[in-house]
Amino acid sequence: MKSAMQPHLTPCLTSRSTFSAWNVRALVPLALGVLSLTMASPALAQERMLRTLTVTGQGTESIQTTLTQVSLGVEVQGRTAAAAQQEAARRSTAVVEFLRSRNVQKLQTTGINLSPRYNYDNGDQRLVGYTAINTVSFELPTDQIGNILDEAVNAGATRIDRVGFIATEEAIAAAQREALREATQEARQQADVVLEALGLSAQGVVGVQINGATPPAPPPIFMEGVAMRQSADASTPVIGGEQEVQASVTLQISY
Repeated sequence: MKSAMQPHLTPCLTSRSTFSAWNVRALVPLALGVLSLTMASPALAQERMLRTLTVTGQGTESIQTTLTQVSLGVEVQGRTAAAAQQEAARRSTAVVEFLRSRNVQKLQTTGINLSPRYNYDNGDQRLVGYTAINTVSFELPTDQIGNILDEAVNAGATRIDRVGFIATEEAIAAAQREALREATQEARQQADVVLEALGLSAQGVVGVQINGATPPAPPPIFMEGVAMRQSADASTPVIGGEQEVQASVTLQISY
């Protein structure tokens, strides 16, 4: 019985051993290839990251201002705090009603102030009364503002604190888009010049950063006391100017 089983066992063992050895020899090159690719990928990615050029372009658009921002109010003095406050409230109400009748935009109260007044004599401080100041702000098309200022004085305003000129929101938005376009084009032109000088060529944009596209605040024109010098024969001349919108764009370009 033992001698009859041996011829069957020997070929079976030989076949398994041969199959196992063949699998090992076949898989070793494949494993080495995968390992080689895995080790090369970080180096390739790092090389791609190093081969980039960073450039920043600027864009500027000038637009005509058509709106005027105004801050004006009333300033009164009284022997008592109540007297000063009541008179300021009465005059302020008249000024606000006048401005509303002219359909000014963004009308709002910007300040209510009540402060004591003192006289000083030989180091002595003596209370002599109170000063009340109420101020409001509003916007109006620049071509209408001269008459409004003069009529506001007639309605009770005693001070004009600030006048500033701005463009409309639509004009600013359009200028922002154009400034961004200019900044992007300038950045691309810079990159083209540098790469051409180095004998290289751009492959594509791999990063974009918008650094800003906002208009600077309009410079204020302080006009305190101007209302007291208004003439009854002519309106106060008010002439707007230009407003600049600036944008900056940074590009990362592979080569």
